[in-house]
Amino acid sequence: MERDDQLELYEVVADQLKEAHTRVRALQVPEGVRMALTRKLLVITAVAKHDLADAARRLDRFTADLDEGRFPEEA
Repeated sequence: MERDDQLELYEVVADQLKEAHTRVRALQVPEGVRMALTRKLLVITAVAKHDLADAARRLDRFTADLDEGRFPEEA
């Protein structure tokens, strides 16, 4: 049963990551901000390979920040 839950969580995180990348590409922000957001998504993707639950939490925070218009400074 745990394996099924893990697979389901993986599918949810993968779908949310795809949606987040689409949202970042569509943002009307300076390129430096877009790059910083993309780097954050890449970090979340890397974390998902080792700790899926942590990646899901990070992705939830990332999405909440996007929803609230909280963006990182330009790099």
